[in-house]
Amino acid sequence: MRPVELKRLSVERLNNTRDAEIDVLFFNRAAKVGSEAILELFNALENYNDDLVVERTGLQQSVFRQLNRTKQREAAEFIADLEEGTFYIEHINWLDFEDFDLPKPIYMGMVRDPIERVISWFYYVRGSYKNAIEYRKFPNKRIRPAAWYKKNFNDCVRSGDPECQYVPHTVKDAVPNFKRQSLFFCGHHDDCLPFNSPAAVQMAKEHVERDYAVVGSWEETNITLTVLEQYIPRFFRGAKLMFEMHNDRITNRNKNKRKPFIEPEVKQLLKANFTSEYEFYHFCKQRLYKQYLALHLHELEARGLLV
Repeated sequence: MRPVELKRLSVERLNNTRDAEIDVLFFNRAAKVGSEAILELFNALENYNDDLVVERTGLQQSVFRQLNRTKQREAAEFIADLEEGTFYIEHINWLDFEDFDLPKPIYMGMVRDPIERVISWFYYVRGSYKNAIEYRKFPNKRIRPAAWYKKNFNDCVRSGDPECQYVPHTVKDAVPNFKRQSLFFCGHHDDCLPFNSPAAVQMAKEHVERDYAVVGSWEETNITLTVLEQYIPRFFRGAKLMFEMHNDRITNRNKNKRKPFIEPEVKQLLKANFTSEYEFYHFCKQRLYKQYLALHLHELEARGLLV
């Protein structure tokens, strides 16, 4: 970013928190972005700040990649009816509260490198944590063959296995997965469904720019926590302190220990199919950096880094 662009950064212009009409934090978490760690952080913040509460109903909801209008309204009405100071978390796509004549909450989200997400999902679904929960819920569910659990991601991609073919513009998936990170920010429109779609990514970017107070990333922990503290102060006051105090519990929450080495060639092979997803990911990261830099303009100027 050029110095002249840095000088134009403004915390006020970059902070959508002021546009919220209710003091409810809506975290519509994408899959495999470290949302369990955010939940653990907020559990600590709930104990630290007496005026905050975690609403856990969303943690029990089934996950759908698209909701019809009735279901969207029901979800939006539930969130809009929550008490002020409530943190709501759910695997659900962006909701348009204005479209339902409902007060707008504070939106937040998290993103992660698109290829790392799909690798993480591949091994997560084969992990003991997820399967223990799944079989507790559905004890009569058929157990998958041992070969499925032992499947290697490198071989899966190279062999053309349908599970590891991420084909641009496809709507139907050979195996259910969450490769569409942008879908969580695009919404429930049919145009959001085609994978790696420039149109879907453009809608997602518009929603982030207009509605989201912060879209962070655990890849930039200090920057994310700083921006959350400063841009959403009611909910994240003391976030960095709580992160340091509860670091082991936060960083190890739902962490998948089984993640073998992935060949760089395999990652590079996949990137060609994730071009628009990477565009969205980099857009969110750049916006996060801008929010962070806007907080430090005086410091940058004092060091002669602004002209």
